[in-house]
Amino acid sequence: MRLVAVAAALAVPLSGVAALSATADTTAGVSASFSKPSVWDGGFNGQWTIGNDGDTALDGWTLEWEFPEGTEVTSLWNGVMTREGNTYTVTDEGWNGTLAAGASTTVGLGGTGTGEPISCLINGAPCDGDGSGGTPDPDPTDPDPVDPDPTDPDPTDPDPNPTGPGDHVNLGYFTEWGVYGRDYHVKNIVTSGSAEKLTHINYSFGNVTNGECVMGDSYAAIERAYTAAESVSGKADTWDQELRGNFNQLRQLKEAYPHIKVLWSFGGWTWSGGFGEAMQNPERFAKSCHDLVNDPRWADVFDGIDLDWEYPNACGETCDDSGPRAFGDMMRAFRAEFGDQLVTAAITADASEGGKIDASDYGYGAEHADYIAVMTYDFFGAWAAQGPTAPHSALSPWDGIPQDGFTTEQAIAKLKAQGVPAEKLLLGIGFYGRGWTGVTQTDPGGSATGPAPGTYEQGIEDYKVLKQTCPATGIFAGTAFAHCGNEWWSYDTPQTIAGKMDYARQQGLGGAFFWELTGDTADGELITAIHEGLR
Repeated sequence: MRLVAVAAALAVPLSGVAALSATADTTAGVSASFSKPSVWDGGFNGQWTIGNDGDTALDGWTLEWEFPEGTEVTSLWNGVMTREGNTYTVTDEGWNGTLAAGASTTVGLGGTGTGEPISCLINGAPCDGDGSGGTPDPDPTDPDPVDPDPTDPDPTDPDPNPTGPGDHVNLGYFTEWGVYGRDYHVKNIVTSGSAEKLTHINYSFGNVTNGECVMGDSYAAIERAYTAAESVSGKADTWDQELRGNFNQLRQLKEAYPHIKVLWSFGGWTWSGGFGEAMQNPERFAKSCHDLVNDPRWADVFDGIDLDWEYPNACGETCDDSGPRAFGDMMRAFRAEFGDQLVTAAITADASEGGKIDASDYGYGAEHADYIAVMTYDFFGAWAAQGPTAPHSALSPWDGIPQDGFTTEQAIAKLKAQGVPAEKLLLGIGFYGRGWTGVTQTDPGGSATGPAPGTYEQGIEDYKVLKQTCPATGIFAGTAFAHCGNEWWSYDTPQTIAGKMDYARQQGLGGAFFWELTGDTADGELITAIHEGLR
């Protein structure tokens, strides 16, 4: 995959998405059509759909088209691209080259300019039979004729379930400590309108110590009494109630929204140091966690366990040398212990040569996981106090990136290459930004003097705050950035999340997840963007 950075103005999706539809000579048995799922001032996200219209399997394809002057491709996925002048040639990547009769595949791209393809060839045949590149859609307000969800039994209806969360995973982390200074409670999930859109919640974090899973903060989890106004049910907790706190509120949430699955997440940055010791006896470790998660007092609250080991056979806050198979051995032991309950994990997105992904056999671990959340954020930040400024959650690489391999696309590609099935991977979104101070350059790559001030910690700030104090001024590498005074921030917005969800769908990923609920606005606009983008 050849990738170039996207650099464009802030995206504003348009309702009309079909810009051009071209069909190949049917005798060739292959067709190609082009659409623009989103368009903004100076740029767009495009999609080619290649279909096998014949009666036999298609073995390989080559797509060629020409853009007019002023329109060019800046990033591409699901194909290998070469360019000569304004002519682009894309070949399959092997895995998407063999198409059964009636099957199709897609190639996604980001671009600048406003032009449409002026010529098109698929396997050497004109896309519309005469080489003109096709004709514009006579009704651009119509839904795009390309089926946005091939699993939908009615491809003419892109939204068969307008009120449900859909088939993709939309998972959010609920932080145990958020009920204190951040004053965020389970009821906020309801009042923000997010409960209808979430599919899973990871309750974070439990600790791993002395080879076992243990509760983090028992007061927040099971003891705090909620008033009627604070509770999901509208009923106050009583003094003799067996279970109070967050666990009881999550129980009430599930009663009101039974589609939501809740997992208890263990580890995290601070509490990952005990995993290495615990993995000296994986079966004992797994049993201790199973007994805690399924304690009779709250067994109905949780649907499984999430393991957030930062990082197996690598360094986080502490270093681990358990070996490349330790992660897989852990997942295997937990699958055996938890049976049909969910067993998931959050993992590194470090795709650098010899980096954290290379240090562990995630393909082996994925065999025993329901899904794996890839932490595709925190690539860059003000721990490098002098800069250079760079997006902390970049989608695609660019010339001059401070560390090659620190992008979403590279992480997903490396995990796929390890054998992790795409449908088990979740793309990570940070509901916060990372920033520097002492920055004079607007574009990424500038020098700095240190971390920008933040509400709770230097160099980091919630999206809901940055939206007001330092609005995004541009998009780079698939995520937003902002230069306000001498501060420079990078963070995701509803517009950039839409682009990332489009990428997730193109890659066949299982969905997305985010860290964490308190960073969103009171009306849950980022969760909504994930929800809408995955549908």
